[in-house]
Amino acid sequence: MAIKSKRYEEARLEAGSSLELYWWVFMRISGVVLVFLLIGHMWMNAVIMDLNKIDYDYVAQRLSQTTWKVYDWLILALALLHGGNGLRYVLDDWVRDPVKRFWTKVVAYSLLAFIFFLGSLSLFNHDFGVN
Repeated sequence: MAIKSKRYEEARLEAGSSLELYWWVFMRISGVVLVFLLIGHMWMNAVIMDLNKIDYDYVAQRLSQTTWKVYDWLILALALLHGGNGLRYVLDDWVRDPVKRFWTKVVAYSLLAFIFFLGSLSLFNHDFGVN
C-alpha cells in the first residue's frame, strides 16, 4: 500500500517494510532529478536550438556522443522507474483481487521492461551515420 505521509519521519512509521520506505524516498528524489533533467533537455532542444532546425542530422550528431546517450538514457530509466512505481501504487489501490492484481502487474512490468530494453537498445546500438 502506498505511503501517504509527506514527511520522512511519518513515512517511516507508516511504511510496512523498509523496501516500501525506500520506494517512497526514491519517488521524491527521482521526481526532483527528472524535473531538472527534463528542463535541461527542453532548454537544449527548444531554447538554445531553433525548433525549425531540429532534424535527423541534428539528433544523429547529438546522439553520436556518449554523453548525450547517457543523459537521454538516464531520463528514460528514471521516467520508467518513477512511472512504474506510480503504476504499482494505482494497481494496489484499484485492483482488489490478488490474482488479477498479480497478473496485471506481470503484464505492466513486462511492458515497462520491454520499453526500457527497446529504448536502451535503440539508444546505444543505433548507428546514426555520423563520422
